[in-house]
Amino acid sequence: MFFEAIALQKCLMATYNKMVVKLAPHILYTRHDEMFIDAVTIERDGRPPRELKLGTFKLAGLNDVSLIDEKFEAMHGLYDQGDSKYKGVTLFAVEPESAAA
Repeated sequence: MFFEAIALQKCLMATYNKMVVKLAPHILYTRHDEMFIDAVTIERDGRPPRELKLGTFKLAGLNDVSLIDEKFEAMHGLYDQGDSKYKGVTLFAVEPESAAA
């Protein structure tokens, strides 16, 4: 489901820290043998956040995850696939800005 959301640039709904969030997932990667996703939070408990920013979510902490039929535009200004934290651990990511053009 995470691969599909990233590949098709579709949002995910999930419960995280007892809050329902709508996420725009940008990259799936591993850290210390655990899986993480960096995503932009589009909504938190039905309301938009004060500012859009990239957040890190541990997959084990996301509950009731579902793929929804709502597309998002990759937010390359908030996300840098070349960041050193992704080097050698990326499993899947949105296309780089130059490839999407």
